[in-house]
Amino acid sequence: MNTSSAQVVICGTDTDVGKTIVSALFVQGLGATYWKPVQSGTENGGDRQRVIDLLQLPKEKWRKEAYAFSAAVSPHWAAEQDGQCIDPDQLKLPTVDGPLVVETAGGLMVPLTRNWIQIQQLERWRLPVVLVARSGLGTLNHTLLSLEALRRRTIHCLGLVINGPHHPDNALTLKQLGDVAVLCELPPLEHLNAAALATQWHVQNVKAKVETEIIRFQASR
Repeated sequence: MNTSSAQVVICGTDTDVGKTIVSALFVQGLGATYWKPVQSGTENGGDRQRVIDLLQLPKEKWRKEAYAFSAAVSPHWAAEQDGQCIDPDQLKLPTVDGPLVVETAGGLMVPLTRNWIQIQQLERWRLPVVLVARSGLGTLNHTLLSLEALRRRTIHCLGLVINGPHHPDNALTLKQLGDVAVLCELPPLEHLNAAALATQWHVQNVKAKVETEIIRFQASR
């Protein structure tokens, strides 16, 4: 695997940490196809539509959700409210040309059904994870717990994207205590658009960092 054929999962330490924006960052930076297999909350088209609008993403560069539910709640409960149940066998990775970015619904331990949590799906996919974390108070606990959960299941974390206002110490602490790369510190953007994301991708040299971590991932397999 290299960045021309990379397949990565964007997961968060919590809800509303910025996974969709980070997914857009990686889709654009890698020239990848975007897929969110499970969407809870379909108002205004959900996260897929947000990525499409943000990047002006053509149809050949995204895949439709396997499941999309109307309520913006945990996937297992959203499915139940719509009279459905998520079948993990229906969450097979799509075949695409080039890189693939998969955005999960919520954090690692979010239930997809009453007996199947998201991290179990990550185990099945066996793809490396980019973990999105907040920059401020509370991120150390949430992020270190998430990294520990990934390692207990031998799921490789390519690195962190820390989203939010710059913090003078948290990125360094997470890098040291989490033994993990910080791929990007994404600041609040005055104008959230494709150009602003492209600037951050290039200024922070994210592609080179991702390539380095993919080499480490390959060596660890």
